Amino acid sequence: MDTTGRYQHLTYTDWTVRETQLEPEQFRYRETVFTIGNGYLGTRGSFEEGYSYALPATFIHGVYDEVPIVYTELANCPDWLPFTITIDGDRFRLEKGEILSYERILDLRRGILNRSVRWRSPNGKTIDIHFERFASLADEHVLVLRCQLTPVDFAGAIEVQASINGYPENQGFNHWEWLDQGKTEAGIWLNLRTRSSRIQLGIATGIKILGVDASLQVTSPPGYPTLSASFLASPGQTVTVDKFVTVFTSQHRENPVTAACEKLAQLPEYSFLLTAHTQAWEEAWQKSDIVIEGDITAQLAVRYNLFQLLIAAPRNNDKVSIPAKTLSGFGYRGHIFWDTEIFILPFFIYTQPELARNLLTYRYHTLPGARRKAVHYGYKGAMYAWESADSGDEVTPRWLPPNDPYGEDIRIWCRDREIHISADVAYAIWYYWQATNDDKWMRDYGAEIILDTAVFWGSRVEYNTKHERYEIRDVIGADEYHEFVHNNAFTNRLVQWHLEKALYIYDWLDKNFPDKATELKDKLQLSAGRRSRWSDIIANIWIPYDESTGLIEQFEGFFQLQDINLEDYEPRTKSIQAILGIEEGNKRQVLKQPDVLMLLYLMRQSQESPYNPHTLQANWDYYAPRTDISYGSSLGPAIHAILASDLGKTAEAYERFMQAALVDLEDVRGNAHEGIHGASAGGIWQAVVLGFGGIQMGDNEPIAHPHLPPGWTRLKFKLMWRGKWHEFDLGTGDKETKGQGKWITTNKQPPTTMSSDIRGFIFDLDGVLTDTAEYHYLAWQKLADEEGLPFSREANEALRGVSRRESLLYIVGDRKYSEAQLQEMMDRKNRYYVESIQNISPQDLLPGVVTLLDELKQAGIKIALGSASKNARTVIEKLGIANRIDAIADGYSVQRPKPAPDLFLYAANQLGLEPAQSVVVEDAEAGIEAALAGGMWAIGLGPASRVGAAHIVLPSLAGVHWSDLHAKLNELQIGNRG
Repeated sequence: MDTTGRYQHLTYTDWTVRETQLEPEQFRYRETVFTIGNGYLGTRGSFEEGYSYALPATFIHGVYDEVPIVYTELANCPDWLPFTITIDGDRFRLEKGEILSYERILDLRRGILNRSVRWRSPNGKTIDIHFERFASLADEHVLVLRCQLTPVDFAGAIEVQASINGYPENQGFNHWEWLDQGKTEAGIWLNLRTRSSRIQLGIATGIKILGVDASLQVTSPPGYPTLSASFLASPGQTVTVDKFVTVFTSQHRENPVTAACEKLAQLPEYSFLLTAHTQAWEEAWQKSDIVIEGDITAQLAVRYNLFQLLIAAPRNNDKVSIPAKTLSGFGYRGHIFWDTEIFILPFFIYTQPELARNLLTYRYHTLPGARRKAVHYGYKGAMYAWESADSGDEVTPRWLPPNDPYGEDIRIWCRDREIHISADVAYAIWYYWQATNDDKWMRDYGAEIILDTAVFWGSRVEYNTKHERYEIRDVIGADEYHEFVHNNAFTNRLVQWHLEKALYIYDWLDKNFPDKATELKDKLQLSAGRRSRWSDIIANIWIPYDESTGLIEQFEGFFQLQDINLEDYEPRTKSIQAILGIEEGNKRQVLKQPDVLMLLYLMRQSQESPYNPHTLQANWDYYAPRTDISYGSSLGPAIHAILASDLGKTAEAYERFMQAALVDLEDVRGNAHEGIHGASAGGIWQAVVLGFGGIQMGDNEPIAHPHLPPGWTRLKFKLMWRGKWHEFDLGTGDKETKGQGKWITTNKQPPTTMSSDIRGFIFDLDGVLTDTAEYHYLAWQKLADEEGLPFSREANEALRGVSRRESLLYIVGDRKYSEAQLQEMMDRKNRYYVESIQNISPQDLLPGVVTLLDELKQAGIKIALGSASKNARTVIEKLGIANRIDAIADGYSVQRPKPAPDLFLYAANQLGLEPAQSVVVEDAEAGIEAALAGGMWAIGLGPASRVGAAHIVLPSLAGVHWSDLHAKLNELQIGNRG
């Protein structure tokens, strides 16, 4: 199944992105979309034959070179793609001739980019051309390109040329000096060196031609060595040309040219390289994949974002990190921000911790640069750069030229004032350690980072004698629309948190690694006085938080700024700052991205102050409407998606999630041509796993509290926690699930009258067999809105398992209605509900239901439905399981609703069974109470806080089998007799 993207010719399947027509005006953004890589380098999706709109680039981790104004940037490396085709004198280019068919496909599962074209030359010759390329994930120094040529309506001469372009540019600037080039038996090579950083690069290429006899020739214009071949081809005859490329730099090999040539000579055939590459991708996806059923666009978008993270993560190098635009474009010059630690790193921590360790070790190697920055600004310890590159020194440009050629240069204050990054790095290190128990890395690397950045905070914080409190003045918080603020709550609380963890690490080292503790005490001058100051700052730093309202002031004086209603500026296509200007934006209560909400998000996982549900709700209500979420920062939507999900705002959560998920695929912000939004890609993983999956890291294992968006029927992923994999397979009815889907607990002992001779199962409908809770909620909400009654998702939770009448009485509260009015309202609500469930199908069955029903049938167990719903029969028929149900007890069957046992007693009677021979499966507290009152076995689905009175408590029916249930019930019966 395909679904069309924003642009007419972009379509998705669950593993592929397909472009079916060339759109020149979208070319550069599509170059970003079709980026491939392998963790060592990334190559944009430019055409092999060249194109007039192209901005080709290959970036290699760590290959930086100096450049005016912006200090340093990733150097665009030699282009390994050039492959020209000439047909009877006409050179193949898509600007010429006629494109009869066109298709480009990025296969995410295998990391392969394909392009197929049927082209008619200006001279009327028609040919099919197919390109396939990949950057080997099995060997990061190997790049492979295959071209297959099939004449359609002519026999004639074809010439191919495979080249290396040694003149790549970074937006007009060439970083490379030519050193040498030459040829070997295997092919040709080129040797270049960056102008300032003096990094040498060796690149070699060779080709093999299959399907026709052809001799190779070498031409060597300086900086552009080329292999060429000519041959005759006939209609229907396919000629295959394989181009192999190897690349090394002097950062890892003393002689990169020798290394490239030796590697090229040893390469096996194309098929072997492809097999090794696809196997490596299979292994990567086994750890990292997320399965979403019911939403093909979300499924593809999530995999696409994970793919872009996987191809940007260094596998064999801990001295580099992932730039904000990954290795896919020129945006931000390849600089590293907090994006990596806060947004990207969690994906790797919980799926491939060895890659997370590489990224964090980069921060250790760049400590010298952080210390130099601290000294420069007059502080102690280590002060991380807002933008860093290879050395860790600050590379944020101090000034940028204006867009208006007559305007003033723009001062960039982030380098001076956006200092929270030092705490962000510590935050990432702490959670890596919590997830991995990697004590050795913490001892050798992490502890020094956390402690020396704590030393910096000790020197940066100021004491206000008037108010007798510590403050941090002159900063930029997460919200960059305000460039000069005091006591930013986000920064102050993170500093407090950081110092708390520094004291913990200090004591941990003392206890477990005293020699290392002594070493760091001496090296970092960690005196008793310094520790005492940290404790004093922790106790007395000011965080502008009103406990009575739960509202946190973003920074001192924020509430006194001019308020703003963003709706007044709609419709718009640019940021509020672009509309108002920097100075005017500074004067208003408008945010570029979450700031207070970002703080609450970071404290959410550990439930640390100031995070709590009341505070989250209060600050969401205040700050979300004032956040420029559409055109401010791409870092915001994923965070808003998670918090909206926590608050039960499912529709808004999904909207924000998709805004982030499609930011590059559909060029949502109009700047995808600059490169992948790496932080947004990392935020997508967090939104799915931590938001919709509701993952919380318990003391011993992760636990899911899922709330899936409407339409999602399944969410499946795995996490690594402290050396052990935990798999989650969540459905719409799952309430609380641990990693292996096993029993959560067993509680209530059965009375002596209970029988171990189980003859029947009685299933509740909603939350057990399917999840119609959303339909019920929307119907009640519509009614409540029409009647002006207060109602919310939280209030809806109290209606779980409650009859329609009792639900209505709960909603109306003290409001007086006649019996006739109540009946009309119940009928109206039911009409809304019935209208909404018309599209229910077997796909809406919850995971595990059909398997368990079939196993019970095979075991001779009778099955009944016990639901308070008067629409139960309709729903069962639409779910396609009516033939598995022997009896139905519904809202028409009895007078007294749950928690009275009447409904279940009626169902048992219909089955011809005694209550003691029956098992009730329920997800509501009232249902469990009814089952127990009727003298029946009770299986509760959901958290023990709700269904803990049941004999057995399960997260859901996923992975549950009759044999296991039978054994557990027998065990309880025997235990009771004992």
